[in-house]
Amino acid sequence: MRLFLASSNLGKLREYRELAGDLAVELDAFSDVSKIPAFDEAAPTFAENAAGKAIYYSRFSAEIILADDSGLVVPALNGAPGVHSARYAGANASDEDRIQKLLREMRGKSGDEKRARFVCITAIARRGRLLAIASDFAQGVLTEESRGDNGFGYDPIFLFEELNRTYAELTRTQKNLYSHRGKAFRKLLSLVNAV
Repeated sequence: MRLFLASSNLGKLREYRELAGDLAVELDAFSDVSKIPAFDEAAPTFAENAAGKAIYYSRFSAEIILADDSGLVVPALNGAPGVHSARYAGANASDEDRIQKLLREMRGKSGDEKRARFVCITAIARRGRLLAIASDFAQGVLTEESRGDNGFGYDPIFLFEELNRTYAELTRTQKNLYSHRGKAFRKLLSLVNAV
């Protein structure tokens, strides 16, 4: 199977390429993504955004388009940053800007209030038709400062308790095995292979 990822996020593209290689799937970037008006990820749920994005970009290609929507959900912040994870600190904010905003919001929180989960919904579509959608998540705890140099986004402050390391401290192989994105992608492929 050959998939084309509809994303300009280089960290996400790298992770999907590694996952695809482990699963004997060809994955390339959908090169036209920057030439097409961007899909407006304004839906209130990860699933609607992922499915909408896959369907939208698949209308511009004969290939199978893979899209996802993922983010960090913090129950103590009423689910924020949630579907707004990438825009949490503003449209042009850096990963560090988003991390710092979240750490400010978390000041004074302790115990279970520091619990968080990464959520990922993956979807594939072809010629405007949704073929499959899958979801998964990873539980963790937010740290009070960044740790590690790997990963992107909120990875440096998301402690994966099972290994007692942040996502940014994990090797790529470890992260792909345990991450929300890795689990959702494997589920998606198992759905496609079962048909």
